Order: sequence, then structure tokens, then C-alpha cells
Amino acid sequence: MRISTQLKNLTIREGAENDVPLILSFIRELAEYEKLLHEVVADESTLKESLFGKRKVAEVIIGEWNEEPVSFALYFHNFSTFLGRPGLYLEDLYVKPEFRGKGIGKVMLSYLAKIAIDRNCGRFEWWVLDWNTPALNFYRSIGAVSMDEWTVQRVTGKALESLAKEF
Repeated sequence: MRISTQLKNLTIREGAENDVPLILSFIRELAEYEKLLHEVVADESTLKESLFGKRKVAEVIIGEWNEEPVSFALYFHNFSTFLGRPGLYLEDLYVKPEFRGKGIGKVMLSYLAKIAIDRNCGRFEWWVLDWNTPALNFYRSIGAVSMDEWTVQRVTGKALESLAKEF
């Protein structure tokens, strides 16, 4: 289903299984922008299973400018024990560079905020790299606040395997 937006040239639609190559290309473009392309190990089969398989763990929306895919957002639910309600977590939001500054990112975030409200989520959260000043300024302009008192912790690879073996 295509949803028209306040930007007359922009529509938003849910990602479909046949979008997996497009989604992967957006992920790679975003990773390149973030100087993290070397960390991308996702491939079409893992994305297909994770996004459209038996136990889908995330969702995707695609933004199209005059029917050309120009942006995507990948998100999933988390849960706040303090609120006793689900939250919406934005893993990635990407707008092709030549389409930035048209309001596409804001519309995509507004659409996700509506999903969060419709699903009774108590929070809508995401991370941003600390050097990404344009994104940080944009997020401040829409009312996002930094959670500076929290630090992200991550266990991956060999450390993850080692921790799991402790059980």
C-alpha cells in the first residue's frame, strides 16, 4: 500500500520481499556514508529471512520520490519495563544524498512516530553517530533529546560465543 504524504512527490510504502536487493543497497550506502562499510556482513538471504521469514524481527518502509526509491527506514519493537509498554526502535534511516534537504527524512520519522502512537508505544528511539552533526542538528530541531547519561554496551562475535558458553 502506498501512502501519500504532505510532500506531493513523496510516497511511503511498506517494504516487500522483492525489495530485499534494494534494502541491502540502501544499507550499504548508509554504511559507506558512516564509514562502516567494512562491517556490513548482511546479505540478501539473511535480510529476506529476518524481514519476511517465519519469524520476522524487523520492518521496513521505503520512501519513493516520483516512484523512484530514495529512502528507507528499518525498525523494530523493543520494550520498556519502566513504562510497561513497547517502544519503537529505528535501526536505520537513510535518504540518498541528492534527495536530502527536501523534508523526506522528517516525513519518514513522522510516519514512524504515527506507527509508534498507533501501536501504543511509549518511546521512539534511535542512535546517531556523535560526529554526524547534520543529523544531530536535524534531530534536535524535531524535539529529540540526547540520552548522554546512557552508554551503549555490545557483545558480538567471539565474545558473544564465549559468553553463551558460560551457560
